[in-house]
Amino acid sequence: MSNISKLQKVLYTAHAKVAGGREGHGETDDGQVKVDLRLPKEMGGNGGGTNPEQLFAVGYAACFEGAVRFVAGQEKVKVDGASVASSVSIGPREDSGFGIRAKLEVSLPGVDAEKAKDIVRTAHEKVCPYSHATRGNIDVEITVNGESVV
Repeated sequence: MSNISKLQKVLYTAHAKVAGGREGHGETDDGQVKVDLRLPKEMGGNGGGTNPEQLFAVGYAACFEGAVRFVAGQEKVKVDGASVASSVSIGPREDSGFGIRAKLEVSLPGVDAEKAKDIVRTAHEKVCPYSHATRGNIDVEITVNGESVV
């Protein structure tokens, strides 16, 4: 029996194509995203372009902040000035291949510490699709206003 959550309905589908892998070019079918992909210098490449880890970091941060704002709105908590800084790291796995890990640093200025943790925990556990996709697959560390949540 599959543990995969089924979508009730599709609200939006993004389409993209990459040719050349980590040393190629990628773009979305609507032309809104066009990126030259380059292996980072830290991994033996020349740099000079973006890479999948950067794209994942931006995507996760944007999605997670949206989830935080959604939960805060449901709880009628103002989160003006909210932001999410993200870090996505890549490295070799013990068994084989490569793996990633993520860190999200949420800033909720002016929100009570316990309420901020509750909002971020709910966003991570119940709302954010990136959090659902990564749960049990990669290490994810989350802080809010400098305090550990996950």
